[in-house]
Amino acid sequence: MDIILKYFPNLTPKQQEQFAQLETLYKDWNAKINVISRKDIDELYVRHVLHALGIAKVQAFKSGSHVMDVGTGGGFPGIPLAILFPETEFYLIDAIGKKIKVVQAVAETIGLKNVTAVHGRAEKVKQEFDFIVSRAVTNMPDFVKWVRNKVKKDSVHELKNGILYLKGGDLSDELAIYQSVQLFDLPDYFEEDFFETKKVVYLPMKYKK
Repeated sequence: MDIILKYFPNLTPKQQEQFAQLETLYKDWNAKINVISRKDIDELYVRHVLHALGIAKVQAFKSGSHVMDVGTGGGFPGIPLAILFPETEFYLIDAIGKKIKVVQAVAETIGLKNVTAVHGRAEKVKQEFDFIVSRAVTNMPDFVKWVRNKVKKDSVHELKNGILYLKGGDLSDELAIYQSVQLFDLPDYFEEDFFETKKVVYLPMKYKK
């Protein structure tokens, strides 16, 4: 928990309690359903929670906005972001039902009222969102195809509506076709070695119907 407070010192007591509960919850669930790799579970707060919150360093979500987390797995980045932004509505979707079961249980146990967890595919979703977030579920061109018509027309944030994507390594080839893409290096925000090559990829999306 200390690592979260190091970078997000203004958490309310309730938020601190919710973040603190995650370790026990995920260790318990991971023993039944493997949603986080064995080596990563002991580094939960750096490799999953803080990594997810890298998106918050790039864009703070406003009250009343809507964010979809595609391929959420066990709830990342959606669950940590939902704790940090309790006035934002989060829609977490994954094609694997047992992972969504974990997400629903975690959200319910820690009292997150702003999370909807759905078993399904992003392509089938009818709603529109201010931002689509994800953590390296596929290459960017395929991801864009999944979510291209799911972005709201009117932007209310500093960044225009679009994709905020957690990814690492050399992305120059994968992103070459996107002239409007921006990369935010997570070592600019976090000093831990884990973040050395990690980035938030921001891609504004034009409204399409």
